[in-house]
Amino acid sequence: MAGKVLVTGATSGFGKAIAQKFAENGYDIIATGRREDRLNNLKQELEEQYGVRVTTLMFDIRSRQEVEEAVEQLRKQTDVIDILVNNAGLASGLSTIDEGDIDDWELMIDTNLKGLLYVTRMVVPMLKSSKAGHIINIGSTAGKTVYKNGNVYCATKFAVDALNQSMRIDLLPYGIKVTAINPGMAETEFSLVRFKGDAERATSVYNDLQPLKAEDIANIAFYCATLPAHVCINDLTVTCTNQANSLYTLRNSELAK
Repeated sequence: MAGKVLVTGATSGFGKAIAQKFAENGYDIIATGRREDRLNNLKQELEEQYGVRVTTLMFDIRSRQEVEEAVEQLRKQTDVIDILVNNAGLASGLSTIDEGDIDDWELMIDTNLKGLLYVTRMVVPMLKSSKAGHIINIGSTAGKTVYKNGNVYCATKFAVDALNQSMRIDLLPYGIKVTAINPGMAETEFSLVRFKGDAERATSVYNDLQPLKAEDIANIAFYCATLPAHVCINDLTVTCTNQANSLYTLRNSELAK
């Protein structure tokens, strides 16, 4: 039976693909993000194409006040959410710890860690009302293996891994499933954001290999969310075939013939 899915960071990348996948299968969508024009376009697209109800909430996930106000506004419309997808996240910069930009560090910590906590804290009471709630946290292979110059980004994703495990324990009495999906290299806006709009550098990350697509992660999220009630996938690490983990990637030209 379809229900209501709240997706953070729904205006691009994994979040947009996840919203589309669930809408395609009859779920009503609550899409959040900072870009009003993209939220409005997504709402129109999904409602027209799939006939579902789409609610948009525009806020900056880094602001506790904005998160609280947005979810309180949502509660006036519904007191139940069935699935929360904590997708919003980013990398900013790529440098050694001694040369790192502290503004980049704060941006990643506030978005990837504190933002996830703010949303989860506000939405969990609505998941409890579902009686069959599910949280899907989008992590990263960077939360499994640290790589050179990844320092603070990796730290935030290791924290997401720890929080995922903690949520699973804390929410066990309420029958709320908790799943982490940890993607490796995926061709979204991720690298463009990390390299602050340098499209050439961002594109070069994926040269001569086939990275994951946003739709791949959306399909996996939907699969995890639609398993039988007694089955919960706690943790998944997903890479493209060219990549073993954060440290080991081979370009197609390097593969054994």
